[in-house]
Amino acid sequence: MLKVRVIPTLLWKGAGLAKGVGFDSWRRVGSVVPAVKVYNAREVDELILVDIEATEGKSIPDLETISDFSDDCFVPLTVGGGITSLDHITALLRAGADKITLNSSAFSHRDLINQSAMKFGSQCIVVSIDVKKESSGQWMCYSHAGKKRQDVDALSWAKEVTSRGAGEILLTSIDRDGTMTGYDLELIAAISSAVRIPVIASGGAGSYEHMVDAVKIGGASAVAAASIFHFTELTPKGAKDSLQSAGIPVRRPYAGI
Repeated sequence: MLKVRVIPTLLWKGAGLAKGVGFDSWRRVGSVVPAVKVYNAREVDELILVDIEATEGKSIPDLETISDFSDDCFVPLTVGGGITSLDHITALLRAGADKITLNSSAFSHRDLINQSAMKFGSQCIVVSIDVKKESSGQWMCYSHAGKKRQDVDALSWAKEVTSRGAGEILLTSIDRDGTMTGYDLELIAAISSAVRIPVIASGGAGSYEHMVDAVKIGGASAVAAASIFHFTELTPKGAKDSLQSAGIPVRRPYAGI
């Protein structure tokens, strides 16, 4: 089993970080750079930074600001929001991003997944899949920060983005987002078993046990979280301790010989 990653998610909205519930009711939770500096020292494996306003279609990637953020980031950084072209991806990588994540543009420009994977390598391309469960029980995809329903179910879309060259899937339950009631384990398990690329579980983490369940029951390769780190005393290091205690391999700082 590969080592499971713990990945804080930073949702950047306007002047600073924000967090909501169900992709709505956003509230300010701090500034980006101080958060990045804290996470540098807390055993995180990666960071995901998503520009919410760009995701909603209000702007393109703010390269200058992202470059400033990356100067203070000493762990792999995945950046998303407002990416609609290969030029955007090239510029973001030059600005300091290690990976990029596509969501809204992946639906409207599906060949962008193929083209970006071919040019930059699949390991660089994360496709974000935001999901709501319908009354019928079907999981449907949403874009534009959860505002636009797409006419495709999550399972079919996960298989398609994999076939187009995506290297990872960031899978978020909109229903669970910000609730801290636990990940949607059924959703995670369905997607993880349907594709052969890593699935990052997102949306609903409220305890270390939830993270353990996402891996052991859901089959996730990584766990992403925001509220648990913003609003509780739980830490990425504590998450790794709990995962390790449950027999799940995690990355630890090199302690020398």
